[in-house]
Amino acid sequence: MILIAGPCVIESRDKLFSVAEKLVKYHEDKSIDFYFKSSFDKANRTSLDSFRGPGIDEGLKLLDEVKAEFGYQILTDIHVPDQAKSVAEVADVLQIPAFLCRQTDLLVEAAKTNAVVNIKKGQFLNPADMRYSVKKVLETRGVMEEGKEVARANKVWLTERGSTFGYGNLVVDMRSFMIMNEFAPVIFDATHSVQMPGMAGGTSGGKREFVAPLARGAAAIGVDGFFFETHDNPCEALCDGPNMLNLEDFGKTIEDIKVIQNSLGR
Repeated sequence: MILIAGPCVIESRDKLFSVAEKLVKYHEDKSIDFYFKSSFDKANRTSLDSFRGPGIDEGLKLLDEVKAEFGYQILTDIHVPDQAKSVAEVADVLQIPAFLCRQTDLLVEAAKTNAVVNIKKGQFLNPADMRYSVKKVLETRGVMEEGKEVARANKVWLTERGSTFGYGNLVVDMRSFMIMNEFAPVIFDATHSVQMPGMAGGTSGGKREFVAPLARGAAAIGVDGFFFETHDNPCEALCDGPNMLNLEDFGKTIEDIKVIQNSLGR
């Protein structure tokens, strides 16, 4: 299975490498296609006072160091079209943030690189409408056909990260996995799906106790991969701490997912 894991944002070199060192066993696991994730910039934070990260130049330098040290494949976000080319020189996967999943110029520039394009479903979108975001990438790459295997062959993924349910809350409609599975390989972002946007006094809250149950549910339905933000001390994290998993809970969740997948013959 595809497994994407790492800290939400690059807080420091020491913190980045501390988490990276603890994920080596997933990279070495032959049943897992592992990608290390961290963001050089969190451009959609609730407040101007929120920590955003080191920026593109320093961030890419640090991610490149992680890649060289551990041999990891790298996933990171881009927010504007001009970032795609330079970020793809380091990252194996360019992630399109959920709020930007319909931004044509961003999708087109990402598609012009050789990287996988991982498009997060907007919290505001019908999952069926994600086919059009996938088509923008495929058509830019000269592919006119549609379908999951076409998208896989041309390096396009979709990620489910919950849907807006009233104010300050997200829910996961498990039907979305089956719907989006018609268009592309589907990843489940279990940690962002328990986020509570803007509910922590100028920052986003979250309910990490629901991460593992939702991940088990997605494993039972059948998805192509999982996305987890991890930290050695989420309570001290500078971004998305309330919905990140500590590394011990993360390990147990992966074990549970494997048990479910094996029991269903996946």
